[in-house]
Amino acid sequence: MNSIRLSDIGPAEIAAQRQRMPAVFGMTGRDRAIRWIVFGAAAAYLAYLHWLFDFGRVFSGLEKLWVITRLMLDWSAFSSWDHVELIQSMVETVAMAYLGSMLAVVLALPLGFLGAYNIVPQRVFRFLTRRLFDGMRGIDQLIWALVFVRAVGLGPIAGILAICIADTGVFAKLFAEAIETIDRKQLDGVTSTGANRLQALRFGVVPQILPVMISQVLYQIESNSREATILGLVGAGGIGLRLSERIQINAWDQVAYVIVLVLITVAVIDFVSRLLRMRLIGTASRRG
Repeated sequence: MNSIRLSDIGPAEIAAQRQRMPAVFGMTGRDRAIRWIVFGAAAAYLAYLHWLFDFGRVFSGLEKLWVITRLMLDWSAFSSWDHVELIQSMVETVAMAYLGSMLAVVLALPLGFLGAYNIVPQRVFRFLTRRLFDGMRGIDQLIWALVFVRAVGLGPIAGILAICIADTGVFAKLFAEAIETIDRKQLDGVTSTGANRLQALRFGVVPQILPVMISQVLYQIESNSREATILGLVGAGGIGLRLSERIQINAWDQVAYVIVLVLITVAVIDFVSRLLRMRLIGTASRRG
């Protein structure tokens, strides 16, 4: 077998190979120029945004941030705070998240069947149903809360409705996608026993999607417990409303206390949700 030594390769052959396969010989001058132009443009745009948003105020506000932090850590007046009101508001927030999520499940389950192609084959109807899902979940809960605060007034009802509408779109989409992945044989088996359409869906489809439903609903309740705090800032009730009041009067020690309450509540809900998910999904899987 003939071996080629480096000394046997002349400049002409190297030039020909460089022209034929330029990437093998490293980056060309043109590629380097393009890269530097892109990097320069990105750096210039970053500098422009820094100037546009006056990002330097972050550094000038560090001293005030340090003062707020020290005030948040001063709990010397802990015994004089209205603990009952704050805990009741925290319970109200969790209730908002739970009730809004459960109402969303009730509305989303039939919509999920209507949005699944293996249940409703009509493309136009299914397309319109899917766009309804997009409209519900495409608008943030905070926007829905502002709308319902105007419609029904301040309080937890506005928060519950905001969570319900936004989660209905999320759940309906997830349920529809879960329904589309079912094993058709189980549905056909139930139908072959003489079951009507509703019975076939109840015993042939629901057991297959139940683990997914339980997992998503439990996670969404946990997530909504955090979101409901934000909804309270716009008047939708719960602990967020108390948090907003404390911020307005610069009661930063109580603001920190409310944040701690929220973190503890979310951690407890996460722990309980994980236990329920492991137990209920295991049971549902064995039944399915």
